[in-house]
Amino acid sequence: MSERLLHTALRLAVSGLPVFPLRKGKVPFGNCPTCRDSACGDRPNMKAAGPCLCPAPCHGWAAATTDIRVLTSPSWATAWRQAVAVAYHPGGAGLTVVDLDDAEAIAWARQSLPPTRTVATTRGEHWIYQGTTRSVNAVREGVDIKSTMAYARWRGPGTGTLAPLPDAVRALTVAKPPAVRPASGALAVRSPAGGGQCPHRTPAYLERGIAMAEQRITQARSQVHATVYGTFLAVLSTHGRCGCLTEIHITRLFTAAQTKGESRRHCSDAWTNARTRLGL
Repeated sequence: MSERLLHTALRLAVSGLPVFPLRKGKVPFGNCPTCRDSACGDRPNMKAAGPCLCPAPCHGWAAATTDIRVLTSPSWATAWRQAVAVAYHPGGAGLTVVDLDDAEAIAWARQSLPPTRTVATTRGEHWIYQGTTRSVNAVREGVDIKSTMAYARWRGPGTGTLAPLPDAVRALTVAKPPAVRPASGALAVRSPAGGGQCPHRTPAYLERGIAMAEQRITQARSQVHATVYGTFLAVLSTHGRCGCLTEIHITRLFTAAQTKGESRRHCSDAWTNARTRLGL
């Protein structure tokens, strides 16, 4: 067991920060066989694991907890032995993390956002505010918002004093995220008459298909590149010729892939390659 990581997790939990372990690749542990593909009927909430009450850290951000008994339980011991980092659920602690991925994004934040607690990351900075909002990736180039239903890697306490979450950050979460738009021409498929709905499927079928595709990508525990491409291929093979896919649907798929660490370039390339293979 990584005693250092567990010690860090316990210290954070005592301070009120819901935490859980990250495995190799710095991603959450995947669902156990019982919970795979939401077979357990889980409905993740803001602060704890789903109502299936799985004893393992099985539900990503929703497994984050401040319960010392859970963190030190035998069912979490295997995960801690394999863990490479500690993650926390910002929304569960009433926080929002503005994840700035590069120097350009940091420069934008310094001009646009009030100063707050700052934590250095490998390539950029986390700006942490008091208050919660919805989580959205790529709200602008190099900027992700992590709060509810999301996680951030613990990188230390940082410096500075927490400031209230500004309206400028909340506004970013409701704006259309341009950075995850597919490459030019990715939507060049013929639309049928009748507003672009599937002529062979109901709108509910399309929505369920997109939701399942998002889940498949999000729950990938290995071979993420292949999973993203295979998922894009499956979606396009069903809906790529009838014109029912919108930029909103594609953005959802790209966002799910980026949450797993895929770059915007890889998302665009995978989408284009899938369309080419299908002759779209």
